[in-house]
Amino acid sequence: MKRIFLRLFLVLLFAVNAAVAIVLWRSPDPAYRLQELLAFGRYHEFDDLIAGAGRKYGVDPMLVKAIVWRESRFQPEKIGTSGERGLMQVGEAAARDWAAARKIEVFVFTDLFDAKTNLEAGTWYLSRALEHWKERDDPVPFALAEFNAGRSRIEKWAANAAGAEEMLRAAGGASTHGYVDDVIRRFRFYREHRW
Repeated sequence: MKRIFLRLFLVLLFAVNAAVAIVLWRSPDPAYRLQELLAFGRYHEFDDLIAGAGRKYGVDPMLVKAIVWRESRFQPEKIGTSGERGLMQVGEAAARDWAAARKIEVFVFTDLFDAKTNLEAGTWYLSRALEHWKERDDPVPFALAEFNAGRSRIEKWAANAAGAEEMLRAAGGASTHGYVDDVIRRFRFYREHRW
């Protein structure tokens, strides 16, 4: 009897592995698809909130989701190395600006662990950055760089830059450039494959 169960288990294990291999093989981004499978639904848990925040602030939800993927891998409890919090890794200053602009009287930094609050604050900040850089040929890389490194740094880097590539080269490090490239790549992936 034990042999039958062992064989049945091995056949089932082989079938599951074969199914996963086929899904990964057919995927346009196998590494992402594997991460998504291992996250057990977390990569889609916040889709409705992301879409709502995107609509509210006039930002493509696919761009918001790409930032969430890059910043926290969809972990609302994440704390960044400089104290940023939540899904979009919103910093305290940006969160306080958002709370003041929205006339939220009682706001504490730990509110950013709430997915809806975090997405609202982060998307609002991104919306402001996109508006600030709207005169550029493509404001998205500038806004993403600002989201990652802050406006004052980007202003300095962009002062003599004709375009986004020049601005990112002026950044001098691979960190912001890599961040912008990662988010834009994931943004395009989401737009092509519509979560």
